[in-house]
Amino acid sequence: MNLLVVLAVAVVFGLLRFRRTNLLTWALAWWAGIYVLIRFGFAAPIPSSVVSLYMGIVTIAILAYVTSSEERREEIAGPLVRFMTDKRYTTLLGATVVAIPALAAANVYVQMNVPLEPPLFSRTVHPASPSEITVHDKKIDLNAEENPFLKLQASNPDEFRKHVENGRRVYYRNCVFCHGDNLAGNGMFVHGLDPIPTNFADAGTIAMLRDTFLFWRISKGGPGLPEEAGPWDTAMPAWEKFLKDEEIWEVVTFLYDFTGQKPRGKEEGHAQ
Repeated sequence: MNLLVVLAVAVVFGLLRFRRTNLLTWALAWWAGIYVLIRFGFAAPIPSSVVSLYMGIVTIAILAYVTSSEERREEIAGPLVRFMTDKRYTTLLGATVVAIPALAAANVYVQMNVPLEPPLFSRTVHPASPSEITVHDKKIDLNAEENPFLKLQASNPDEFRKHVENGRRVYYRNCVFCHGDNLAGNGMFVHGLDPIPTNFADAGTIAMLRDTFLFWRISKGGPGLPEEAGPWDTAMPAWEKFLKDEEIWEVVTFLYDFTGQKPRGKEEGHAQ
């Protein structure tokens, strides 16, 4: 969570509470506050389609609350009626009547007139990983590092299955929303993402990569991509901020186990 955004919203709500504002102001404040929290309060980016979906639900919930009793309906209607009938607000009312359709038209115009421009350079879907990264203050040599759980598949199958199960839990708590139930890159957020998430079930993806490559991509996310991966950088967050090293390796292990694929072998003397 972005604590500064959460704190700012909490402060505004506190001030409104202190001033004992009317129900209409509270309704507008709740709508705006929830929008700000959803749009800017999360470290991981929220697709615009998901924001629209949640705000639709919030709008319906607020309308249901403010119209749930005669007292609340009157408290909401009072300020609106005064605004539309009191001569003191004639100028402001006229400006509002003009501004609402003007803003709607401007929004449509902006969305319909986004210039189509070719990328500045060709995008590499799987950019070369660095030779070394730092995760949780620990330096990791991606050329020499190995998945600590992979060898357990032969030496201790029961222990290996435990780590696969842990990886499954981590995946379905964090990754399923974009990468999907079947790991095919078709999660519920996929329509709001560009580029779409990786399809792990495709034999041409993780089977062509070393497992250390996946560890790098998961831990560093979109912010850790090199320039060659642009201009359409992935929206995936840097999961090192939320997961332990062991959990990231367990997710990697789960991905290969679920898809029935194996990571590419290590090439001595060459980068991935």
